[in-house]
Amino acid sequence: QVQLMESGGGLVQAGGSLRLSCAASGSILTINAMGWYRQAPGKQRELVATISRSGSTRYGDSVKGRFTISRDNAKNTVYLQMNSLKPEDTAVYRCAAGRVAIPLQYYDMTYWGEGALVTISS
Repeated sequence: QVQLMESGGGLVQAGGSLRLSCAASGSILTINAMGWYRQAPGKQRELVATISRSGSTRYGDSVKGRFTISRDNAKNTVYLQMNSLKPEDTAVYRCAAGRVAIPLQYYDMTYWGEGALVTISS
């Protein structure tokens, strides 16, 4: 079993920055990729970013060039640095983890955090 504990989130002005963290505990050796997905009201869940244990990354088109995902394997923690935030980034951001190195769909992830609300004001 793997538990994911998210931190961060909040309200930020457009153009600002925010940093999310997610720490994994439990059966850590079963985990390869970790990442973030988001869902806004009335919208489908979408990829934000994922990163494998070896450092391979994948980003959603809407966040490329603005968001950066990183991880500290020693701390079993993944980070999401969000810059140049836009009102369209407002959503619930959920941390996720899975066995595959590069998840192609959200259901490739096995474990999920409860979610952190990110609100960007214009």
